[in-house]
Amino acid sequence: MCFCFFALATCVVIFARHNQLEMLQKELKSQQHPTMKLVAIGIGEEDINTIKLLNPDLQRRQRQKRMSLWLMPFGFFAGITFTFIANLDTFAFAGSFGEHLIGGLLGLGSGLMGSFAAAASVSSESEDSIRIVRNRLEEGSWLLLIETAMGIEIPWAILQKARPQALVRLSDS
Repeated sequence: MCFCFFALATCVVIFARHNQLEMLQKELKSQQHPTMKLVAIGIGEEDINTIKLLNPDLQRRQRQKRMSLWLMPFGFFAGITFTFIANLDTFAFAGSFGEHLIGGLLGLGSGLMGSFAAAASVSSESEDSIRIVRNRLEEGSWLLLIETAMGIEIPWAILQKARPQALVRLSDS
């Protein structure tokens, strides 16, 4: 599931009962905000593991892929450059061209490993909030993820009127 807004105001509303979630969802849809996305999460609804915003593993994998796009070519050229500069004959059996190519391939592999290490070392700023939301879902609660486009305020008064267990703000626009 992908929401293609530039900057989002995002919150998760947590309910103890499914009918509370449905009532709020109907009320928010009746307002006809074309820039508001609503995603119900829980048993019989959307799976939390498919939503990138609420799944740290998906976020980490996406970071790793993006980082590998520039780390791998950088590593390849760094490996070739190192074999020229160091003038070592480590892979002399491959000839002069093969030696530089093997050095480049080893650099490429280093770039790939670096992308995994770098992606794993970065944590998101809303990781604690996501952990709270995921724990509530495991306890049997129902979640409503609300995202609005930049400049559109989340309707806090309507959310408070619905009497949720909790409101977790993930980001502001």
